[in-house]
Amino acid sequence: MSTSNAPAPPAPKTVKPEETNPRGVPKAVFLEDVTEFVGGPEGDAEVALKTLQDTLAKYKFMEQSSLQRRAGLEDKVPELERTIEMVDLLIRKKEQSEPFETTFELADTLYAKGEVEEVEEVYIWLGASTMLSYPLSDAHALLTSKLTSARTSLSTVKEDLAFLRDQITVTEVNVARVYNWDVARRRERRLRGEEEEGGPGGKGKKGEDDDEAED
Repeated sequence: MSTSNAPAPPAPKTVKPEETNPRGVPKAVFLEDVTEFVGGPEGDAEVALKTLQDTLAKYKFMEQSSLQRRAGLEDKVPELERTIEMVDLLIRKKEQSEPFETTFELADTLYAKGEVEEVEEVYIWLGASTMLSYPLSDAHALLTSKLTSARTSLSTVKEDLAFLRDQITVTEVNVARVYNWDVARRRERRLRGEEEEGGPGGKGKKGEDDDEAED
């Protein structure tokens, strides 16, 4: 009876969907028994390796995305801190009715000094080529909220990166263990085949040497 339409065996389990970090990234399975993982002594190691490598690629993709996000946040946090410091300065100068001198950019390489009497509002970039004016107090509140959010996001992405590194390490160890298991199985099969060739009813290398000695 033909078995060409038989369903393929399920792919081995490489992650624990029921165990995730707070962002829903699943925990990697550590292989306690490689033989069981590949489907028994005659299991397909290539399928097991491909499944593990696919999982490893997904973890590394998430790690790369998290690294890019961390880099963006690490630039954003100090920029927001500097902007808040400037707004704080403007608020103090306004409360003290104290003019101050600053530098204005007239062109890419052209600057001029000028005196500012009093500032009532500032313009803030909101993204997507959009800038809005805000009263100083509103601008301070908005920037402070954005800074808090950015710091929280930075802490979160650092936690995700630490978690992903652990899962990548576990998966890489699993790949190495399955590969080594397959190498050992191939070696054992080769040795067993050589022994069978030299057993009863067959002639191995030792039998050939005996024939040469008799001649």
